[in-house]
Amino acid sequence: MSQPSVSHRSRRFVPTRRAALAAVAAVTAAGLLSACGYGSKAATTSSDNGSASTAASGAAALSTGTVHIGYFANLTHATPLIGIYDGKFAAALGGTKIATQIFNAGPSEIEALNSGAIDIAWIGPSPAINGYVKSKGAALKIISGATSGGAELVVNPATIKSEADLKGKKIATPQAGNTQDVALLNYLAGKGLKVDPKTGGGDVSVIRTDNSVTPSAYASGQIDGAWVPEPTASKLVAEGAKVLIDEKSLWPNGKFVSTNVVVSQSFLKAHPDVVKAVLKASVDTNAWITANPAQAQQDANAALKALSGKALSAKVLAAAWSELSVTDDPLAATLQSEAQHAVTAGFIKQPDLSGIYDLTLLNQVLTAEGKPAVSAAGLGAQ
Repeated sequence: MSQPSVSHRSRRFVPTRRAALAAVAAVTAAGLLSACGYGSKAATTSSDNGSASTAASGAAALSTGTVHIGYFANLTHATPLIGIYDGKFAAALGGTKIATQIFNAGPSEIEALNSGAIDIAWIGPSPAINGYVKSKGAALKIISGATSGGAELVVNPATIKSEADLKGKKIATPQAGNTQDVALLNYLAGKGLKVDPKTGGGDVSVIRTDNSVTPSAYASGQIDGAWVPEPTASKLVAEGAKVLIDEKSLWPNGKFVSTNVVVSQSFLKAHPDVVKAVLKASVDTNAWITANPAQAQQDANAALKALSGKALSAKVLAAAWSELSVTDDPLAATLQSEAQHAVTAGFIKQPDLSGIYDLTLLNQVLTAEGKPAVSAAGLGAQ
């Protein structure tokens, strides 16, 4: 069964690593004492609860005093994971404070965005598509790319030696309708295996499980494998699992969008200066990650330890990091394929994604930094 979810907000992020680390660890410990997972009930809470970070010293606030940012404690969300930990986001936002909220998977994050609990989110393409379609194009805009790659189907080699062995097995995903869940159901449908998208029952039992407990579920034999993001996939490999499918192998040139940046349309309209500052922080963080991969891995690991209480082993970290790449480009041409996967999986009907992207502010930031603009592949703001 999928686990109920609780999200929490980190407190008093400041642009120094030591202060950020201590603050995140403190609020994470408090959150974990009352939490058994992640879910929509807590995700829709809009109260700050003292979670806003200290703003950059002496800097004036932008058009709002606080921006609420959602992301996952996954390496596929390396940009906010590192940029918030290192203080790059705080520096770009000046006197505007940052309040963060951590999620297990995208559907609950979309609920938080829709409720106003968060303003900007790092999220996979499938929940972004679903949120856009269900709101008839009114809820959100995709404003940047973030990550390509970083997801695999890993299995117990004792029970699954090839694709032919998947029938009758139990495979975990993070949450119903999240990007890896859609990828799995689309893949199984292509192999003639039927799964009910709501219950996860069928020729293969799809077990929706919080990423934080998936390794223990695998170790105890409750599941035969999982289609999950990094570093969860590499954690399972460390437990003896084998990679059956690297999702990159299913895409042309091995590139596909695994994480986007989305914004509430109401927040974008009211506070474009804040959105632009967040995008500048994102672009600058991605450039730093690309230029400093070894240090980026260490900083990501320190941030993960602050959020989860445990750092990754050097072996798991290196393996997971090698599976993904950060990118400002939203790889918009792959989004339509992601949408078709959701249709095949049975989550949505054929969608109209016209206008799902608004890359105006991102391209302003990229141009100002001498970088090429990126394309919405015909799906830009109308």
